[in-house]
Amino acid sequence: MNKNGELFNNIPVLRAEKKWSQQELAQRVGVSRQTIASIEANRYNPSLILAFEISFVFSKEIHQVFQYKL
Repeated sequence: MNKNGELFNNIPVLRAEKKWSQQELAQRVGVSRQTIASIEANRYNPSLILAFEISFVFSKEIHQVFQYKL
């Protein structure tokens, strides 16, 4: 069974709530601003560790930041 789902995220909304720029979030999780921009645009899927780190800096559960949909 081969189903191709997509990973979606709420990072732009969560950043806006904290008033953080992409650069500030990138610094907090130790990646480039371009990485954050690519994740937000669904052009890049983060590693599981990075997904947890992003969730952690927002004080959210991972499913509150990332959603996988078939």
